[in-house]
Amino acid sequence: MRPNEREIALYRWVARNERMDPDRAARELGLGRDEVDAAIVSLTELGLMKADPDDPSRLRPVDPDLVAAVVTTTMEAEIRTQQAELHRIRDQFADLRGHYLDSISRGSVGLEVIPRLEEVRAALNRASEECAEEMLTSQPGGNRVPEVLQEALARDSAMLGRGVRMRTLYHHTARFNGPSQAYVSMVSSLGAEYRTAHELFGRLIVFDRKVAFIPERGGTWGAVVIREPSVVSYLCEVFEQAWMQAAPFSDAATDGLELVAKDIDRTIARLLAAGLKDETIARRIGMSLRTARKHIADIMETLGAESRFQAGVLAARAGLLDDDTEGVPTPG
Repeated sequence: MRPNEREIALYRWVARNERMDPDRAARELGLGRDEVDAAIVSLTELGLMKADPDDPSRLRPVDPDLVAAVVTTTMEAEIRTQQAELHRIRDQFADLRGHYLDSISRGSVGLEVIPRLEEVRAALNRASEECAEEMLTSQPGGNRVPEVLQEALARDSAMLGRGVRMRTLYHHTARFNGPSQAYVSMVSSLGAEYRTAHELFGRLIVFDRKVAFIPERGGTWGAVVIREPSVVSYLCEVFEQAWMQAAPFSDAATDGLELVAKDIDRTIARLLAAGLKDETIARRIGMSLRTARKHIADIMETLGAESRFQAGVLAARAGLLDDDTEGVPTPG
């Protein structure tokens, strides 16, 4: 139990006037007499006021530190008990985790499936805290939610502060996303490296080339953790090949809006020629399905195509599928 604002105001009035005068206090505080009487009762019960030994009809304020010490003693004892229980539970689970890791190390595959998003986040946070040398990330999609970027800022800053090298791949469409541009600019100044590509192989996070996180199949928010050295090494090689072909991150205005858009449309035309569905094309280039379909419609209209397949054929005949040295700049 603690005093409310009305009771605090009355306590200040009594401390300032060194005596209790309910009628005067009510007038000067803008309170009703019944409100003052109720506050007096509450302050007395809390021990913040007591009768003057020399004049029992008068009330005097009591040192609030002394009252707080009495009130919080029980609470502090409960908190200490809860903290002890928390440490006990953590120690028990830490011991169980040691047995679990031993079982994984004895296994032939080295895979761990984490089905729930909260557990995936906890595993990623733990891996980032243990990371000592390098983190590789492939983040498909052009849009990053500001709240997610804000959550990642503290984690990434801590790793960079420890000297961890961080490299991240985005789709070209991330160049059009304001929050992504701002985040990349901020974290790049701390030493992180970012590049973008037409297409990405999928979502991947690798820590110290020892443990890799990939999505669980089925479009869930779960993850598969891989520790088997050969598989992790293979995934790192896939990342390195994509990194070499990617371009340094910059916003669309820097490279030229028309130039970046042309590069994206050329990729869409190539995927149309390959016969891929709209959903697959959207996922491969990191766009929403609605935006991808608008690009496809614009390309078909420009080419005068009556079908998606015909658009791919006409784009090939027009040389639109060939690599272009005027496209998005590649790393030197």
